[in-house]
Amino acid sequence: MKQYAALAERKSFCFYMLIGIMILLLAGCSGGTEARQNQSAGSALTTASEANGKSSDDKAQAPRIVATTVAIAEITDALGLDLAGKPTSTKALPDRYKDVPDVGNPMSPDMEKVMSLKPTNVLSVTTLQYDLEPKFKDLNINAEFLNFESLANMQKEIQKLGDRFDKAKKAKEMNGALDAKVAEIQQKIQGKKSPKVLILLGVPGSYLVATEHSYIGDLVKIAGGTNVVQGEKVEFIAHNTEALQQSNPDIILRAAHGMPDEVVKMFDEEFKTNDIWKHFNAVKKGHVYDLPEPLFGTTGNLAASSALDELMKMLYPSN
Repeated sequence: MKQYAALAERKSFCFYMLIGIMILLLAGCSGGTEARQNQSAGSALTTASEANGKSSDDKAQAPRIVATTVAIAEITDALGLDLAGKPTSTKALPDRYKDVPDVGNPMSPDMEKVMSLKPTNVLSVTTLQYDLEPKFKDLNINAEFLNFESLANMQKEIQKLGDRFDKAKKAKEMNGALDAKVAEIQQKIQGKKSPKVLILLGVPGSYLVATEHSYIGDLVKIAGGTNVVQGEKVEFIAHNTEALQQSNPDIILRAAHGMPDEVVKMFDEEFKTNDIWKHFNAVKKGHVYDLPEPLFGTTGNLAASSALDELMKMLYPSN
């Protein structure tokens, strides 16, 4: 009987051992299956990420640029950049942007329209920063104001845009062409007497005097002219006709900002009815020139090379 009991005990032990091994095997299989499922799911997600996620990330990171001035739109076009929004303007904009939504006048963009476009970058210019920056901040729109107040500053901004949006090579080419034009102009003015220049900026019903810190003032300086207004830190100042007459400019340049036809008529009337202009040497000699707005904007633009060529004809009329 003891032998049977021992045998039964051994069988019972083996049975429970077998049960334990089976449980371990099942657990192992279950864990392995789960791991394989997780691995398979992970691989599927990775594949989906590679196929779709990357483009989704790229799409999420793709810049949505809103250009609020014509000059900026022309530069982004030259760089090969797409826009999410463009300025409303009577001036011709690049064909690339013909179907891009308008966001309003550069000086007063439609903020709701800008917000609706969900921009990653809103670009304006420093000459409008004082008026526009508070409005953008109130709506939590992170606007950037580009400095186009001189040719050199515009070139810096072009390179910065190129670097940021993976167009550095193109930006360098654009700036190289502008550098070549400046070098050409400097070569031409060597040995020439610097003409004294008065620059008037007209708006409908009024006009200001442009200093050397304005964009047109900077072009005049590059072309070898001397601005009759010196010592100022701002772009434009209120005029004092008598003081201007005493400065005795050799050349008077009249630029229009908005509604150029109306501004030219205003200037013509002013020069006709205000006798003091008759005493300016520039007026006596007929050296008064109206600057065509497509070439001479109030901020830097890509027409700078052509503008410098035209300016040379005005500053050195004897040539």
